[in-house]
Amino acid sequence: MTDLNTRTPSGDDVIQRMDMKPAFSEDLLGQALQPENLQAAWKRVRANKGAAGIDGMTVDEFPSWARCGRWKEVVEELETGLYYPFPVRRVEIDKPDGGKRQLGIPTVTDRVIQQAIAQILTPIFDPDFSNNSFGFRPNRNGQQAVKQVQGIIKTGRRFSVDVDLSKFFDRVNHDLLMTYLGYKVKDKRLLKLIKRYLRAGVIDNQLYSESHESVPQGGPLSPLLANIMLDPLDKELEKRGHKFARYADDFTILVKSKRAGERVLHSISKYLQRRLKLIVNTIKSRVVKTNDSKFLGFTFRSGNIHWHPNTLNKFKQQVRKLTNRNWGVSMRYQLFKLSQYLRGWINYFGIAKGYQLCVDLDQWIRRRVRMAYWRQWRKPRTKVRNLMRRGVHVQSAVACGITSKGPWRSAKTPGINQALSLKYLKSEGLYSLRDGWIKLHYPK
Repeated sequence: MTDLNTRTPSGDDVIQRMDMKPAFSEDLLGQALQPENLQAAWKRVRANKGAAGIDGMTVDEFPSWARCGRWKEVVEELETGLYYPFPVRRVEIDKPDGGKRQLGIPTVTDRVIQQAIAQILTPIFDPDFSNNSFGFRPNRNGQQAVKQVQGIIKTGRRFSVDVDLSKFFDRVNHDLLMTYLGYKVKDKRLLKLIKRYLRAGVIDNQLYSESHESVPQGGPLSPLLANIMLDPLDKELEKRGHKFARYADDFTILVKSKRAGERVLHSISKYLQRRLKLIVNTIKSRVVKTNDSKFLGFTFRSGNIHWHPNTLNKFKQQVRKLTNRNWGVSMRYQLFKLSQYLRGWINYFGIAKGYQLCVDLDQWIRRRVRMAYWRQWRKPRTKVRNLMRRGVHVQSAVACGITSKGPWRSAKTPGINQALSLKYLKSEGLYSLRDGWIKLHYPK
């Protein structure tokens, strides 16, 4: 990478090359600040996009900011121990259960630095993590965790201990986390920087609050720190001989009886509170048969993976939102956003047994889409003209156009189904859950 001062850089060459330094295990911060590592971190942050932090700088604005020499100043401050991270910007997102999840959005600069640190620490910590941990790890995902639970159930463990950690990311004990980090990280400069990130504070509605505990969700370093914090739990469960799967702070333990499950829930709750300083939500934590359990949006019946009812409810709510007449966008764009959501949803949830349900959902989705078209056409004259343009006979088009039926009932009439046929909707870009499910289960 050539010095930015000697040529016009490309979009990738936004992080200045510093003098190369030898990478020693005692100098992990030096490894994190190596140009190649920083460049890889920037590419990852750019690909993830995301909102601006409290300084208002977007990902797109970062390159020009870095080329003005500001990034060199940041690196120098990091090397001399003078860098202090910005507080994170507090935002809230909807949770599947209807609640709110708090996120802390770091500045783009801090996201690059955190990502650079994570890239150095992951190879150090990840190899020793439990095989039962699947969240935010290389070559591991939630689907693998769900399939592991399915495999354990098939061995005869038909009761699930569903443990809910109350506001886990908000209640991580900083001193305990730093102790676990210190077992493998001997670079005091890096430990000091990580502690500053933990204590950077939060800006919420322009009000600053200090951070005495928590690992704010939203930063690239948070998932790794969460796994480091919960790794002792994994080791303890393995030591006790339990069969389980964990994805971040969501984990379930499989046992053979309800009585055994109650004992496990009680003892693990004590361990979490006394050893890890975490709080178990006693209302949401429970021991149930596996067909009543919920793990990562799935439940399990007769040895098969199924969608949890809450998952389907959330799915339908999102489809209703994406087919809403008040959105104020073209139908082509509406179909594009809807299909984007459907494709992503089935790529994750498609591991469940649900072919017929996909067929039924596709029919319901097409009816929602036809209703959206019908609402957008609004006037009877426009409806008749659009129906005829799509091959509907004039008498049938007029009958549909002047009907007193509401949009939902109209969407089922033969004339509208002929005009907005399956073939037509596919040509306009509507994605099929059935096709996605078949592709996952029967790849060519």
